[in-house]
Amino acid sequence: MNNISFKNSYFDLGRGFYQSIKATPVHNPELITFNRALSDELGLAETTLSSSAGASVFAGNTIPEGAAPLAMAYSGHQFGHFNPDLGDGRAILLGQIVSPAGCSFDIHMKGTGQTAFSRNGDGRAALGPVLREYLVSEAMAQLGVPTTRALAAVTTGEEVIRERLLPGGIITRVAASFVRIGTFEYFLARGDMASLARLADYVIEYQYPHLKQAENPYLALLDTVIEGQAALIAHWMHLGFIHGVMNTDNMSVACETIDYGPCAFMDHYAHDRVFSSIDHHGRYAYNNQPDIGFWNLSR
Repeated sequence: MNNISFKNSYFDLGRGFYQSIKATPVHNPELITFNRALSDELGLAETTLSSSAGASVFAGNTIPEGAAPLAMAYSGHQFGHFNPDLGDGRAILLGQIVSPAGCSFDIHMKGTGQTAFSRNGDGRAALGPVLREYLVSEAMAQLGVPTTRALAAVTTGEEVIRERLLPGGIITRVAASFVRIGTFEYFLARGDMASLARLADYVIEYQYPHLKQAENPYLALLDTVIEGQAALIAHWMHLGFIHGVMNTDNMSVACETIDYGPCAFMDHYAHDRVFSSIDHHGRYAYNNQPDIGFWNLSR
């Protein structure tokens, strides 16, 4: 069985970009579902991830060779209010793998335990939201919408405390990148222009290498992300999809749908429909999504 060729290019950006941290082990992980079609596309069919040992990897108990798990730092405007210190509070970026087609993909796990960005959270995820993200992200992919993908979901054998005790779960997600608008805000808020430039160079190198030939690569990057986000949100509007929480930390510069929280497809059209219980003023209602996309990009 072949080994997985992992690396973590984000690790090379330096400590100011992340916290280096492993997942908190769980006692009794069990694999619920493994996305074999995506696995084949990524070239993982004959690796430990596709074997019975995969549950240990997808629970964070086993770290694949070459991976360098870390929690990414970022800021974000949450319902219009800026929070300078967010970051991966319950997730880790394992690193990247390169598919047989030569494309690089980030492998990211959510529900893996506390990090420096968890604040008062337990860093865990309930099984229900894990399964919802798995199903909705894969539905979006089949509908032709740019999105993060779901590679696997496991139960942890432990319970998480919410309004009541719930079974815990961990989802492994795949994306072109997990860099967010809020990642850029993180360094801008600190006046750290050198790190901001390094981040932009990183995104150009790994997501948009053709922009290196532009007269102004940074301006070209902004233009490209604007076009990509406009196309993405047009997909949402066409399908009656409501993201629910379009905070700037939930918007990917790879222009993929990311962070499926209180999301839904409308069964019946209502232009002001909201699917987040905390969105009391309809900021992220269906009809507001294009304007919010513009607002986010302006940050």
